[in-house]
Parts: sequence; structure tokens; C-alpha cells
Amino acid sequence: MMIRIDDTFYDQARMQAMSERAALAVGIADQPGLSYAVCLSDTAEFLALFFALRSAGASVLPIRPSTPRAAARRLAVSVGCHRLVCDGFAVEELEGGAAGPGLLLQTTSGTTGEPKRVARTWAEIDREIESYVSAFREPESMTPLVACPVTHSYGLICGVLVALRRGQSPHVLNTANPRYVIARLRETRQPLLYSSPAMLHTISRLLPGGETIFAAMTSGTLLPDPWFASIRARTTHLFQQYGCSEAGCVAINPDLATPDEMGIPLPHLGVETGGEGAPREIVVRAGDREIHTRDLGYLTGTGTLVFVARLDDTINVSGINVYPREVEDVVMAMPGVTDAVAFRRVDPSAGERVALAFCAEHAIAPASLREWCMQNLAVHQVPMEAVRLACVPRQANGKINRREIAALYAEGRLEHAAAEAAI
Repeated sequence: MMIRIDDTFYDQARMQAMSERAALAVGIADQPGLSYAVCLSDTAEFLALFFALRSAGASVLPIRPSTPRAAARRLAVSVGCHRLVCDGFAVEELEGGAAGPGLLLQTTSGTTGEPKRVARTWAEIDREIESYVSAFREPESMTPLVACPVTHSYGLICGVLVALRRGQSPHVLNTANPRYVIARLRETRQPLLYSSPAMLHTISRLLPGGETIFAAMTSGTLLPDPWFASIRARTTHLFQQYGCSEAGCVAINPDLATPDEMGIPLPHLGVETGGEGAPREIVVRAGDREIHTRDLGYLTGTGTLVFVARLDDTINVSGINVYPREVEDVVMAMPGVTDAVAFRRVDPSAGERVALAFCAEHAIAPASLREWCMQNLAVHQVPMEAVRLACVPRQANGKINRREIAALYAEGRLEHAAAEAAI
């Protein structure tokens, strides 16, 4: 095992020694079977403790290192952890610990409601990794560059653990600076970049003419058409994966041609949804569990899973469904517009209407925006209200919380929230 974190290499012996020290520091052997919330700013220490806890059969709740301690404590208590581990391996005993042993503990993103507790066994994680490795063979000769948080399943399982299972040496990047990521891409042989859609889009725009990304994986949110075109043109091998907190990775597309194609479901899972022209909720069967994703999609005749929209994001205008992405793609095709998010507004007469928040390189008159939409969208899809922002508020993985944006807009606080997101 070899892991590189920025400029430091950790071979198996070094990481094993770190794991043993971490286990001793937090007292894993004293009370086996406890659940640990882990909020460590040092990535090497986090991975060392993670490996130690998993090996001991304990439960782990990874927490982003930027989380304030009080917020980390609240999250740990809400999930039922027995202990909170912070920098310096400082251990805080928590009241009411109830989570059982042998689990990876997570919470859902909360984009469509209150975050929910998710618990997956280490055996389930191992099945996901084996299925991922056996079905997705294209990266076997590539070097994984993990430019996303290892406290999230995408970076931890698909980026780090999958690479180790393949016998590869993952390279974890601890920065959101796209120019640093580009420098690492240039010095790495056949790099496969695991990152967010927003980071991939930024890198594709910063690369000088003729330079490309060897390989990239996108996940977390559907790429807007203009972003997809920019990334696709600058990436030799473009992959996409789709999943949910409860099941992990569900499907992988090894050759992304359109952003809504999530790929073929992994063999250890069953996926049920509608057929072409008749999208329905995507339901995932993992063992004896039936997981309702609240995503709308369908399976093509070749078995490819296609994502349409979040069920909770669909806007019903006078009985006709409007899918936000269709509106956003049209708006972002307007010259000068750089980002857009469509969301639901309650209308006394029609029930629901489309509203829009967007970013632009220069001032765009509301009349010009409306005229563009009228020319390119059906009447029921045209935004009735629009607000220009300096930055559309997105989560770290690029996801949009439309429900929160709609609430902020209704309260007149959207521009302030967007300014905070840009800082």
C-alpha cells in the first residue's frame, strides 16, 4: 500500500505505524465496538485512524475538517456516536451513543429535506468496492488523483479504497486551488482525476489551448450542457458515476457522451425505474434493502441508466412538469451567462411557477433574458422571475439545494447567501 498526500508519501509500513499510534491515542482497544465521529484536519491522521477503526470493527462517522467543533459535536450526537475525535486525537465522550459496531456512518446531503442518518456495514462497503473494480476496468493503468474530500464516500471509497484494492497508489490533493491540481496532472503519468463538476469545469477553462486532462471522473450533480461541452472537449477519457448515500456507487459510465447518462448499474445491485419516454423514480435493491432514491430516470434498451431530475425539484406548472435542467441549459446557452439555477415559486393562480437565479459576465436586461427564454423554451418553462447573482450558492460537491434557494429568495436573502458562498 502506498498513499501520496500532496508531497508526502506513506508506504504500508509508515501508514501501519501511524494507525497503531492513532488506535492507542483514542483507546480503541479499551472499549471495542464503539462508534467514533472523526474530525481531523490532517488527512494522513484521518486515514490512519480510519484504517485502525475499520480494522478493529468499530464504526466511523467522517466529518469534514472545516466543521466547527460545536457543529461536529451536534452531528456526532445526532448520529449516535459514542466518541468525538478532533485534532491532536483529542477524545470527547458523548452521551447517548447508540450506533452499533462495524459501520460507516454518514448523513444524506439534505438537498431535498432534513439530512438522514445512513449506516452501511464494512461488508457492504467491501461488496461495493469489489463490484466497482470488476465492472469498471478502464482505470487499471491510470493513477488516481483524488481532488475531493476523503471524508465523503466519493473520495474515500471510490478514490482511495478502490485504488488500494486495485494495487494502485492514490494521490490525495488537499486543496481546492485548480492551478495546483493542473500542476499535479501535468507531472502524473496517465492521471485519473476524481473531482467535482465545478472543479472540472474550472480546470477545463484554465488549461491552455491544446492541453487536455488524460482522464476525469465526475459525480455529485448533473453537468449543465455548457459545462459538459467544455469538459468533454478537454478530457480524453471522461467518466461519470451515479450513486446515493444509502447504496454507495450505483452506476458508472466509462465513456460519457451526454451528461444525463449515468451508465450501467453495478452488478451487485438491482435498479428499477421507467423505460425510455416513461421516467419513474429510480429504486435501488441492495441485498434485502429497497432504496427509494427520489430521483427520476429511466433505463435505455441497452441497460444504461439515464437521470432526468430530482422528484422534489420537478416544477408543476398548470399540470405540466418542468425539469429545472432543461431551463438551466437554455439560459446558460445565452451569451454572457455563466451559471444558472431554476427553482420552484408558489403561484396563487397556477400553483407553481419557474423562478431563476443566474450569474453573468456582464449586465443582462430582464427583457433580454425573457426574450431569449421565450425563443428557446415552451411557455410553461419560461421563468416568471429572475435574479442575477455574483455567485450561485452551491455545496462543496457542486450540488444545488433548490429548496433552500427558493426559501432564501422568498425571504429576500438569496443575494446575501450567494455573497457568503463566494467568499
